[in-house]
Amino acid sequence: MRTDEQLKKSKRVFQNASWIIACRVAQSVLSLVIGMLSARYLGPANFGTINYAASVTAFAVPIMQLGLRNILVKEFVGQIDRQGEILGTALLMNSLSAILCMIGIFAFSSIANRNEPETIIVCVLYSLNLLFQALEMSQYWFQAKLLSRYTSLVSLIAYVVTSAYKIYLLASEKSLYWFAISYSLDYAIIAAALMLFYRKLCNQRLSVSFARGKMLLSVSKHYIVSNMLVTVFGYSGNILLKLLLDDVAVGYYSAAITTVAMTGFVYNAIIDSARPVIFESKQSSEESFQMNVVRLYGIIIFLSAVQCVLFSLLAPTIIHVLYGKDYGQAVFPLRVVVWQIPFSYIGMVRNIWILAEGKQRYLWIINSGGATVNILINCLLIPVLGVIGAAIAAVLTQFFTNIVLGFVLKPIRENNHLLMKGLNYRNLIETFKLLLDRN
Repeated sequence: MRTDEQLKKSKRVFQNASWIIACRVAQSVLSLVIGMLSARYLGPANFGTINYAASVTAFAVPIMQLGLRNILVKEFVGQIDRQGEILGTALLMNSLSAILCMIGIFAFSSIANRNEPETIIVCVLYSLNLLFQALEMSQYWFQAKLLSRYTSLVSLIAYVVTSAYKIYLLASEKSLYWFAISYSLDYAIIAAALMLFYRKLCNQRLSVSFARGKMLLSVSKHYIVSNMLVTVFGYSGNILLKLLLDDVAVGYYSAAITTVAMTGFVYNAIIDSARPVIFESKQSSEESFQMNVVRLYGIIIFLSAVQCVLFSLLAPTIIHVLYGKDYGQAVFPLRVVVWQIPFSYIGMVRNIWILAEGKQRYLWIINSGGATVNILINCLLIPVLGVIGAAIAAVLTQFFTNIVLGFVLKPIRENNHLLMKGLNYRNLIETFKLLLDRN
């Protein structure tokens, strides 16, 4: 039976997600066009170098974030009168961490790529975006308030500006270094604009508290290693392809991965909009909480299954249109790696459930298992199958981490039962009816 409160919250989720999706459709189109032109201009080798730098930087992101992105929405929802203190403390913590991470990236690339000065420079330039990502953490306040229309519009404007800048780089035939720097521009614009909107919409000034920082870290610390391990099986393919093969192999694999990620904004919009509602329902009703998780699972599984089938069938056309004949060897990897999508976003929903249930301590077990499996499979398959081996490793890792371990570990087995309910088509139909019933 639907209640007025359920309808109200469902409408809020629907409207919030609609804002995110509408703006990010435009953003995705821009990203697609600019990414396609950039990949063609750079060629597989230089495109591979840029994506190698992106992968190295990605390993530092969990350290920079200190796990705070996983808990801030819940903190904002639960402590309304301390929002300025929470946000101000989180921004300072992330900024200091970002500076240390940039130094670490320089040290790593200097050792791992000591005979490749161009690669070292690209890694350092690309890592600048860490500092601006740290300042962008205010987006989670907007998520908690279901005010994603602000973050969506700001992100769209930032992407338009960044796209125009990249078009200038292409037209003036700038070097690889300029492209590396360009990946920081949109983060800088978003960070600045969101802080202006925060000051206008929230009456709480930003402040810093050592005690608050200690408290936040006591909760978020469970996510630091966990998120680093997630990064291992998200980006180790690029790094191992670079170290075991060459930049061209990284270019082909990156083309496949980037193509798969084009629709990621849809899943992220739905999950980000559902997250605060799930946390709120946990405080009021266990039944409502579980049903919200089931509904979210159902939507994610349905949408990802559709994408997997379409991308598998249309892979040759997609790669040819987006990247041209030089990237023909990315077709089969695309057909394989697209099947990681359902398992990957199932993991994101599971993490919401884990945080709501206070079971963060099990994340390192889950993700350390996934990281270990990923590295082993990559090391076994890349020398034999090359790029296809990396694609197979990505899919098997996500399946093992987000499905198999959910049944193996007893404390989180209940979540997999909710996942199974999400597969029930009756629940899915009911979910869509609830979201679309706006009368």
